[in-house]
Amino acid sequence: MAVDELQAIIQRCQILEEADFKGEDFNLFLVAGQKCLEDGYAAQLLEVIQNDKNKVIIKNMGWNLISPLVRCIFMYKQDDDKREHCLRILDQLAQLCNPKELFLGLLEQIEQTSGEQVCETVMLLLQPLQTVLLKLQNKKAYSVGLSLAMIMNQLTPLPVPYTKQQMQEDKLGLCQCCNAVLDFAKPFVNEVVKNMEKSPEYNDMELKEELVKFCMKSLKYPLLTAQLEELDGIEEHPFRHFATEIIDILWNIRELIPLVFVHHKGKSPPWEDQEFADLEQKNSADSLACLSYLMFVQHFGVECFPVVFSPSYLLLCNMTHIEVLLKRTEESVLSKGLDLFESCLLRMEDNSLLHHFLEFRDFINVPQDLVKIMTLCPMENMRKKSLNILQLFIDKFDTEGKYTLFRCLLKTSNHAGVEGYIIKNIKDQIHLALTKEYDNVWFTGHHLISLLDLVLSLPEGAETDLLQNSDRIMASLNLLRYLVIKDCESDSQTGVWTTLGKIEQNFLKPLRVGLNMSKAHYEAEIKNKKENRKEAHSSNTVCSLTVSGEKMPAMTTGMQLQVLHSALFTFDLIESVLARVEELIEVKTKTVMDENS
Repeated sequence: MAVDELQAIIQRCQILEEADFKGEDFNLFLVAGQKCLEDGYAAQLLEVIQNDKNKVIIKNMGWNLISPLVRCIFMYKQDDDKREHCLRILDQLAQLCNPKELFLGLLEQIEQTSGEQVCETVMLLLQPLQTVLLKLQNKKAYSVGLSLAMIMNQLTPLPVPYTKQQMQEDKLGLCQCCNAVLDFAKPFVNEVVKNMEKSPEYNDMELKEELVKFCMKSLKYPLLTAQLEELDGIEEHPFRHFATEIIDILWNIRELIPLVFVHHKGKSPPWEDQEFADLEQKNSADSLACLSYLMFVQHFGVECFPVVFSPSYLLLCNMTHIEVLLKRTEESVLSKGLDLFESCLLRMEDNSLLHHFLEFRDFINVPQDLVKIMTLCPMENMRKKSLNILQLFIDKFDTEGKYTLFRCLLKTSNHAGVEGYIIKNIKDQIHLALTKEYDNVWFTGHHLISLLDLVLSLPEGAETDLLQNSDRIMASLNLLRYLVIKDCESDSQTGVWTTLGKIEQNFLKPLRVGLNMSKAHYEAEIKNKKENRKEAHSSNTVCSLTVSGEKMPAMTTGMQLQVLHSALFTFDLIESVLARVEELIEVKTKTVMDENS
């Protein structure tokens, strides 16, 4: 019987000195103890462990029982007395075993768990692990850090509940587990705080640094991908509570404000492998970006924040974080980047952001990231929000800043729709320059002429794909029409009349040639399709079609004809505006000539 075997081993070891225990004794104790657990004799094993005569044996050998003990706890149902006995054994082992040996045994058990049992195992072992760590004398900070890192590494592969229903169900127990880890860390946070209060010159930074590492890991997972907006019907949002506690830890150990404002605090560890160094830097960037989101969008820890910084300085501090978030593709992360950018911009007055800020790399990269989201993101709400934020960003700059930003976006966006949008903004700025009393040197005169050289041109002359560039071309023609109507030839404030020859040579004439070529090509295609359809037995014959250099999905001849007619309609629209512009130029030129004659 298992209990008899265990008693025999116990009696044998009771007469031995601690130093005389052999490897064979450890193995026999483990086998007998495991058999007791598996055969349902947990109550008898508990009695053996609680017997004061066996303290030395349990101190040295008890940690071996952790693995079979955890297996048995999960095997029994919640209301089973045997499960309760196993839990009491675990508590006794935490009190009696050699702390160093038990610490390693507990960590090994956490490391070996996987899948759906991760959270359950971690929550089961957090209390005994905390008990053991509080007993450790040597390498305590290192052991606390190792424990927190191991726990977070095990949790990280688990999907973060995102919807209200997922949080309420908490199938894998992640919400509950994350907040249990905070309770686990509290005594160590309190120890650091207490030592800092005792001595302002507190220099034992090891434990503090381990807690900062834990907070940084927590910011990256689960908070970076978590849904942190307040939700109706959830009394206490698990991740909002988790975020609040993480911010509190950082504030209590006096690291919150330095982390918010110092992007690269101290030096990175000297990794021999550059790949590891890059990964550490990326992880740190993600965590700091999430921290800024928590503070400036969700207002966690806002009561700790010094109200002395200008809105433009806060934007400058956050642009690095915004760029990090906008480069991600996950909706939960991308939305945080857009919200953070919007929040910073809404703090500012229009026209208050100085053009000098565009000398910072992030102020050029971030609008380019917005353009990518506007044009490539599959989520319509994200595309629309990006467009609104780009306009907000433009509105905040002074006149020279707007001018510089427009030039940059025209050169880098590589998207006709975006270029058309920028050209419309240029038109609005010219209108303000012409209708307001104060001088605006950036959207009149020689600066504007330089900008018009970019706007009133075709990328590849008459060979330009007019269909693909139709948004840009229409915006350019509308701008030119406005300039011709609004600007008098005698004043030529915009310079359009002094550069009319160049505009005609680089834009109007190639456009007219391109339109004639494109219309002729598409009309010929329509004629061919109609003839082919007559020859075919059915108009539903499936064919392929190439439009703007891209092969379209398989379509019937009828569908292809619709596409071709749509293209012709676009050309007609461009041609009508072009004809109107040419007519206006001719009328104004003739009027001036008549006046001069």
